[in-house]
Amino acid sequence: MYSISNRRYTGSKYKLIDWIEELILENCEGESFFDVFAGTGVVSEHMSKHYNKVIINDFLFSNEIIYKAFFGNGEYDTGIIEKYKEKFQKIDPDRIKDNYFSKNFGGKYFSNNDAKLIGKIREDIKRLKRVLSDREYYILLASLVYSMDRVANTVGHYDAYRKINNIEDRFVYDLISPEKPSDKFCIYRMDANELVRKVKADIAFIDPPYNSRQYSRFYHVLENVVQWKKPQLEGTALKPKAENMSEYCKSRAPEVFADLIKNINAKYIIVTYNNTYNSKSSSSKNKITLEEIKKILSSKGQTAIYEKKHQCFNAGKTEFDDHKEFVFITKVGLNNGK
Repeated sequence: MYSISNRRYTGSKYKLIDWIEELILENCEGESFFDVFAGTGVVSEHMSKHYNKVIINDFLFSNEIIYKAFFGNGEYDTGIIEKYKEKFQKIDPDRIKDNYFSKNFGGKYFSNNDAKLIGKIREDIKRLKRVLSDREYYILLASLVYSMDRVANTVGHYDAYRKINNIEDRFVYDLISPEKPSDKFCIYRMDANELVRKVKADIAFIDPPYNSRQYSRFYHVLENVVQWKKPQLEGTALKPKAENMSEYCKSRAPEVFADLIKNINAKYIIVTYNNTYNSKSSSSKNKITLEEIKKILSSKGQTAIYEKKHQCFNAGKTEFDDHKEFVFITKVGLNNGK
């Protein structure tokens, strides 16, 4: 079974989570935790044991489904989930027709047989939605996302596929390991700058995108499968028309970040940042500088900065020399003129 961390994801904090946890527990107090740009959800999962309430947010459809599957408060029947897992595992790709997914992605991101299976299972899950509980539907769909992500013919994201003539059949449908129903988690899929105006928490954890790489484009195949609108695709990477684009990946990023910090309602603000600003790759260059973040956070409260050497997830050929991860911890309202 898949745990929530069993994904390849750009910017994942999985390898830094123990350090981040230690810093938060040493410097912050409170009973609620707000993961503003939750990504994989690993930070929320790891920190949830320390708090009575966890607010988890991301604007990707695929991440929202994953949160609802792992953390939702709806009931689910393990027997029903297992029954469909066994049924999906028995599907013979030689006995099913080509479908939207195999026609577009077969022989590229997946083998032809694997792509047929993914498309067939997605159609089955859509059809089953009327007889499943919401949580059962989310679990089956998130399990498909994890199963396909494990075997995708990529370097870890879907901006391109590896040029291989004969892609091996590797797909096996397996289940995620969801948590028991709980009212602890509040799940959102919203623009972070809008959401911070509506919710409050003792501790806000902020790990936004900082460079020009749009996550909705990086993970377009997963977004496609989850939404299942079957859009027309274009270009070598077979992407749909652009949607769900983040302002944090554009030149306005410092202005948007300043707006976020100004309007966030929290006692403590934790911001993570890595020093790719001087990267040789234009797409990897940060849109917000270290100094800009320091200035913006200092206007909100007393801010301390911690750093750690870290080899980041790098799916391309960009070289990051002396790569560091920074954590800013701001105690709101102290030394900021309030």
